[in-house]
Amino acid sequence: MTDQLQRFIFDNTDIRGEITRLDKSYQDTLANHNYPEVVAHLLGEFMAAATLLSATLKFEGTLTLQVRSEGEIPLIMAEASSDHKLRAIAREADAASSKEFTQLLANGQLIITVDPKKGQRYQGIVVLEGNNLSECLEAYFLQSEQLSTRVWLASNNQQAVGMMLQELPPSDAIEPAQRQQQWQHVTKLAETLTAEELLSLPFDELLYRLYHQEQVRLFEADTLAFQCSCSETRTLNALRTLGREELDSIIEETGAIDINCEFCHQHYRFDSAAVASLFEQTLH
Repeated sequence: MTDQLQRFIFDNTDIRGEITRLDKSYQDTLANHNYPEVVAHLLGEFMAAATLLSATLKFEGTLTLQVRSEGEIPLIMAEASSDHKLRAIAREADAASSKEFTQLLANGQLIITVDPKKGQRYQGIVVLEGNNLSECLEAYFLQSEQLSTRVWLASNNQQAVGMMLQELPPSDAIEPAQRQQQWQHVTKLAETLTAEELLSLPFDELLYRLYHQEQVRLFEADTLAFQCSCSETRTLNALRTLGREELDSIIEETGAIDINCEFCHQHYRFDSAAVASLFEQTLH
């Protein structure tokens, strides 16, 4: 199974698109947990959405899409990096059962975080508005006054897919009225797309079915994969923030510090020697 993200553009317009299909990376994510079906389904949509949004990154870094809510899923998030690595998680959602998006994520906040390896971190937060994740993302772009964006998502607990259309900055060659007409035309055609078609059709066949009368250029696809960003070094750096006294107190009480990564279930164990070495390195 090859997970892919593929860009396309409409010639002679100011419109671009991205389309993604996640098979193995999605299944690898689910394999680390025992989520209820409705949670697994929504997590797939979050992964596909984060992948689409990460395609707009013009630098090395990560994009995180998350929602905190008072509903049946208190927190759900997906992270996609500029080198096409994915991970995702839902927390405290073992009892989630509703098929209604608005109940699963009731009174939620949508948070999009862009974290470049170099440069300043950016975070956008809006109230969750919409009956599904696609509508919420479109409302986010509308509120943040970015370029017009439409998103289509689908998941069946085996694979997750998504398509995004977005206006590019205006070009001198296209009049504003023509630009608006072109946007309305391509989005109206995309609205005929069914979840079954999105899940089952190869990218080129899907785009041909929608836009066989348009001039669509499909670029080379990028390969995606599940990969957790946790490491022993990052875990130690996080522990350092607690301070030597706190860490020594934990070790005195329990014998060692045990940490499990929620994303991949990697286990890290640190004894008194590891903590001593951590703070000796800090002094040098």
